[in-house]
Amino acid sequence: MELVCEAHGLSKQYGHTYALQNLTMQVPKGSIYGLVGRNGAGKTTLIRILCGLQSPTAGSYTLYGTPFRDPAIQQVRRRMGAVVESPAIYQDLSALNNLKLQAQVLGLPSNRDLPHLLELVGLENPGKKTVRHFSLGMRQRLGIAMALVGSPDFLVLDEPVNGLDPQGIVEIRELLLRLNREHQITILLSSHILDELARLATHYGFLDRGRMVQEVSAGEVEAACRKCTHVEVSDVAILARVLDGMGLDYTIDSSHTANIYAHPHVTELVQALAEAGCQVSAMHQQDESLESYYMSLVGGEGHG
Repeated sequence: MELVCEAHGLSKQYGHTYALQNLTMQVPKGSIYGLVGRNGAGKTTLIRILCGLQSPTAGSYTLYGTPFRDPAIQQVRRRMGAVVESPAIYQDLSALNNLKLQAQVLGLPSNRDLPHLLELVGLENPGKKTVRHFSLGMRQRLGIAMALVGSPDFLVLDEPVNGLDPQGIVEIRELLLRLNREHQITILLSSHILDELARLATHYGFLDRGRMVQEVSAGEVEAACRKCTHVEVSDVAILARVLDGMGLDYTIDSSHTANIYAHPHVTELVQALAEAGCQVSAMHQQDESLESYYMSLVGGEGHG
């Protein structure tokens, strides 16, 4: 597996407080890697370190195999584009002039095909309107366009849908999927909207109190969050015997409840249980969400 970014034992300490502690992470090339964690879990600190905005207290990381202490890391970072916390845009300039200025900052010709970037992010028709008059969603898309000026193949985004309305969230999601699938850009992003992150990510890193609790692929999360039929019965021992006889996968929750991980024929199951002397009091479909999966890892209340 080729990695774009890899961290080992990464720590960041402020006085006696650790923002990151002995963190290990691997971001596969071509992935959309979602950072999941409560507010204060260390997501933004991690992103700032990877972008070179802060230095770790201990540990190491590499970008495209280059150690962060290697002088060559500055050249490697030119393959990155980032929007950290909020887009760095000039309110009194147009979208195109913001891109021209960003190109100059990067030492690139300002006559590059910048209108194409505006088209890519859905800002091809803002005219001469200044950014001051943009909606929040338009500003977020412009921020992503500015991160793309240097033609990066690794895009790092901190809460890219924060504060957006449902339509804006959909637009950013479709943009990120297009950048990943059509332009082969690896994306690392954090988001506290876990249902939305679940629509994007191919891999996850679950952070809690500065530590990496678990790294897992979207397929593994989906398997762990598989749908099931929750049943409440008068005698779970009888239910277990009937399910064994039918060859169905299940887990017992209590003396009266169980989860069936299959699609049982409801009438057949209820009839078989009745004949065995077991009554069904309730039955419904349920599946675990990304949020509940995360909470089962770290416990407690809230997420961010």
